[in-house]
Amino acid sequence: MIERTLVLLKPDAVQRAVMGRILSRFEDAGFKVVGMKLVWVDKKFALKHYTEELAKRAGAHVREMIAEFLTTGPVVAMVVEGVNAIENVRKMVGSTEPKAAAPGTIRGDFSHMSYGYADSKKVPVKNLVHASSSKQDAAAEIKLWFTAKELHSYKTVHDAHLL
Repeated sequence: MIERTLVLLKPDAVQRAVMGRILSRFEDAGFKVVGMKLVWVDKKFALKHYTEELAKRAGAHVREMIAEFLTTGPVVAMVVEGVNAIENVRKMVGSTEPKAAAPGTIRGDFSHMSYGYADSKKVPVKNLVHASSSKQDAAAEIKLWFTAKELHSYKTVHDAHLL
């Protein structure tokens, strides 16, 4: 099934200048970027992205902290399209806690922060990337970050392998 999912390269990915290396991983795997932009979001927008559902799961303080972190620098927002994109992109990104992310994943290769360290410093876990976790989240997040005019369809060499 061809799906679209939202991927955010968070401020730490932008500040560390690993955007291109992360984007290359998605393209190398055959995913197609159908929308992309560099944005600097405010707290109100960040709280729309990190919904109340997150607060229910992780706690209101976690939601506030990561929403605040999202405002600390530019974010690359992109919509990635491909076969089972939601599940496969999340596999490529790796565990939310970089310390637990497997080698070969984006977080496993580019970050190593742990929840314990972040908690001890009272900072958010800098884990480089956000990827939608479900079809419902992907649909809502894409609609929040992109207009229909900002999303594009086109053919790549990978499309020939999907037939």
